[in-house]
Amino acid sequence: MPDDSVEFRRERTVPKGSIHYPFWFGGSASCFAACVTHPLDLSWYSSSQYALPSLPFRLVKVRLQTQPHDGPRRNMVQMFVHIFSEHGVPGLYRGLSASIMRQATYSTTRFGVYETLKDYNHDAHPKETPSTFTLIGLSSLSGFLGGLAGNPADVLNVRMQHDAALPPAERRNYKNAIDGMFKMARTEGVQSLFRGVWPNSFRGVLMTASQLASYDSFKHLLLTTSVLGNWQDDLTTHFSASLMAGFVATTVCSPVDVIKTRVMSAKTKASLPALLRDIVKKEGFTWCFKGWVPSFIRLGPHTIATFMFLEQHKKLWRQYLGVKEAEQ
Repeated sequence: MPDDSVEFRRERTVPKGSIHYPFWFGGSASCFAACVTHPLDLSWYSSSQYALPSLPFRLVKVRLQTQPHDGPRRNMVQMFVHIFSEHGVPGLYRGLSASIMRQATYSTTRFGVYETLKDYNHDAHPKETPSTFTLIGLSSLSGFLGGLAGNPADVLNVRMQHDAALPPAERRNYKNAIDGMFKMARTEGVQSLFRGVWPNSFRGVLMTASQLASYDSFKHLLLTTSVLGNWQDDLTTHFSASLMAGFVATTVCSPVDVIKTRVMSAKTKASLPALLRDIVKKEGFTWCFKGWVPSFIRLGPHTIATFMFLEQHKKLWRQYLGVKEAEQ
């Protein structure tokens, strides 16, 4: 092997923030995380009746959110057992293709745009650490674009996870996400793929700002604040920062999640104000945080898994390039 090749692989230190990672890393990390958490999401959606759909976890959540308000109601554990007893392990992964499609569109866009904007900001201000407000602004724009890009897959995701809870005559029976997309476009028009796009995009703004910006802020705080101890840029720090980011994201997004899931799963075309009036009339204002605990149990692990997978993507990329970033 030539000497110059050996020199290329020798690890060298570069200024922090100067490494540009591939656009698709965030989407890839989110797809891995979705496979881990999808079953819980399905159960939650089925038992709380109205919130937002990673896979077993996501399925449970969807069923929780869409169960009838005036009928028998199951909690998260009961819904998980119910789905497993009726449909087995495959039932816990119902709608996985739509979930993967959603992460491949929504998360690839929001993570990719966010990292790109951070790169531009670093190039413009190489010696400055971006403030929390700057990160919130960058992540808000990224989340809005992600919400637009991921809306079709999100509609399919909600429908496929909710389908088994419907009477047989009312089920849509999509074979997979691609089949569902073509059937929706053919029978309901292309505009049906963008049902709920504005609350979904607004939710994308809240989720990305509360998740990505808070993760970067918490991670920076842990690594630079001596009173918190001697933290290193390792798995412990990644876990801690992502856990706190998951808590913030769940709290901020809970009301919009409820609205989003109800709009996307509704069979009528009632306006958003009419839907809100109906929810408040039936349930009061407690609907805002309906399913917060199962939502956090789903979103917390999903957020942790996403950022830990993402950090490993970045670590492998640095190893491939033979570089490491300078300390904070």
